[in-house]
Amino acid sequence: MSAFPVGGKIPPEDWGNWRWQCAHAIRTVEQIPPELRSGDIASISEAVQRFGLVITPYYFSLIQQQDPADPICRMAMPTPEELVHTEGLFDDPIAEKTHRPIPGVIRRYPDRAVFLVSGQCAVNCRHCTRRHLGQNKVTPMTQGDVYVAVQYLKKNKEIRDVILSGGDPLLLKDQHLENLVSAIRAVPSVEIIRIGTRVPVTLPMRVTASLADVLARFQPIYINTQFNHPREITPEAEAAVAHLVDQGIQVANQAVLLKGVNDAPGIIETLCRSLIRIRVRPYYLFMCDLWQGTGHFRTSIQTGIDIMAHLRGRLSGLAIPQLVADLPGGIGKIPLGPNHIVSREPGRTVLRAPNGDQVAYPD
Repeated sequence: MSAFPVGGKIPPEDWGNWRWQCAHAIRTVEQIPPELRSGDIASISEAVQRFGLVITPYYFSLIQQQDPADPICRMAMPTPEELVHTEGLFDDPIAEKTHRPIPGVIRRYPDRAVFLVSGQCAVNCRHCTRRHLGQNKVTPMTQGDVYVAVQYLKKNKEIRDVILSGGDPLLLKDQHLENLVSAIRAVPSVEIIRIGTRVPVTLPMRVTASLADVLARFQPIYINTQFNHPREITPEAEAAVAHLVDQGIQVANQAVLLKGVNDAPGIIETLCRSLIRIRVRPYYLFMCDLWQGTGHFRTSIQTGIDIMAHLRGRLSGLAIPQLVADLPGGIGKIPLGPNHIVSREPGRTVLRAPNGDQVAYPD
């Protein structure tokens, strides 16, 4: 049994309260049910010491505890595999540490800047992009850091797109978020504001009508979230998305291709169909980044390409994400995919159709 009550065992008004969820999250190895501990407790404890542990009761309730290979469990529970040093993986593969012009700001592209505004997440995903920062994760921007960052935006007018990240920005209080977004929106050269959040997946009760109303005042606002498996799309998650979309806020999904979680064509197909149904646009399917400690999650590029080939012709173009890899060294993202060009000659290109047929196309 878990160390906290789950689902119907507690009053609905508590279960549906995001603050209750955060207060009752799993944060220690001792709270993990013994049947869900993968490996010896000493190694699991070391993984937690290095990379932290937070799992909301809601997200824990999605785990099918009778399934030793449960994909939700795999994304949330610490394992000794995180301690394995893997050749070819890095502590900071996309060079976020070296692309920080001022405290709390990452700038890897000329027209974009990332603000690290929160240091907390509702769930510490075991494949976390910023796991290299350790148990305490991100040091959030102070009020002074935000002021300096806004001045930086005013001086660098080529920055048109600001992404709020962390940690999870939606764990901030409504008023804090309003002040933050308002300050950024007041910069004339900033055209769009994006928020990277996994809250609709791991703590959907946080996305209230009042939160959506606050964000909608500063359009255009875009939400990028991360559903990785169809079982994460619950009625609660659908309701959270509805609060945002009904206010005109576009929601897109950036899934990560994870071994043992979603590295099968049928799973990604079902995920994409389910996302479109709840009005979330499949945007990216990321190859798992080259973070040290995530070797057990990595798949081959060919696996991703095969999945994309499976989707083409089976799904509407609206439901097909772009497979991308974030290149080491902070160079940026590049698209990957099956090669549909078989051959070329003057005036004629032979293309491979989704069913495998080769078709001559006048060029």
